[in-house]
Amino acid sequence: ARIVAEQQRDYPKPLKWFELGACFRYEKPQKGRFREFYQFNADILGESSPAADAELIALSIDLMRALGFGPDDFRVRISDREVWQNFAAQHSIGPDQLSDFLTVIDQFAKTSPEQSDLKLKPFGITAAQVQDFMANPDHASESLQAIIDDLSHRGLADYVTLDLSIVRGLAYYTGAVFELFDARKSYRAIAGGGRYDKLVSAISDNKVDLPACGFAMGDAVIAEFIQECPQALLKQQAWLQRQSSCDVFLIIDDEERRNEAITLASKIREAGIRLDYSLTPTKFQKQSKVAKSSLARFAVILGQNSPEIRIKSLAGPGEETLSSDTDLPSHLLKKLAEPDGPLLA
Repeated sequence: ARIVAEQQRDYPKPLKWFELGACFRYEKPQKGRFREFYQFNADILGESSPAADAELIALSIDLMRALGFGPDDFRVRISDREVWQNFAAQHSIGPDQLSDFLTVIDQFAKTSPEQSDLKLKPFGITAAQVQDFMANPDHASESLQAIIDDLSHRGLADYVTLDLSIVRGLAYYTGAVFELFDARKSYRAIAGGGRYDKLVSAISDNKVDLPACGFAMGDAVIAEFIQECPQALLKQQAWLQRQSSCDVFLIIDDEERRNEAITLASKIREAGIRLDYSLTPTKFQKQSKVAKSSLARFAVILGQNSPEIRIKSLAGPGEETLSSDTDLPSHLLKKLAEPDGPLLA
């Protein structure tokens, strides 16, 4: 907000920006919540339309889908602070009490009805009244319904749930808010955000007034969640392979074929394929181990007592045998171009 308030004149609106880097918090480390972590932030500033909120929520969903998660794995739970502000006004909860009231609502789903009744007593309402209000989808605001309709037109309705218990703990939110959870809600929120139309104005002493919305997604919870989701884990492994400096590892199982291997390695490298091999005679098992650790997607094996060439997937089961006159570089290029490699085939 400070950066935008100072620099916004130099850029067309709406401003769309993201940031990815290390963040730090001063508190006791917990599961899925560390003192140092990486966080992805995305915001749209200078746009008041619910379409901006929908755009960001769609981005958070697409990020999860790119990581290998599907509609059975996670949900985006959407709510609106404006709805609760109207509820507060109807029950004579003053503006000076609103922040404390929203704090109780933020913890409502994690608190017993008895405890909630005690916390709500100063506001003159009961847990049953709050529960009845949350259970009625007709309380969704016009802007909230517009966001849900927008996401539905994008084909993302299966990922979205209206949940008025979501209010977010930070006081600067002014409108639609959302949190992304695993389907079983066995983890903390994976991502969260919402609309904060008054923050830039407050930060700039009312010199710049820009509506805004955004969200943040940390790496700690996602890292744990990936380990529980087989498809996401395969996606992660495939991504790691694509970051490797080696596409193909050449295994020489017959030292009499080393000169042939050197010639073949040069041709494969000339085709733009990143290749590595043992420079000195090495046992087959050790070469195979090095090939695996290199994160190469394929091993090309020059075996014994045969002019044929074997290609083995290093990401899972799968092996094929080619004749010695096969255009190996072209064949490898086709295999490497397969989406996400053999892991997801």
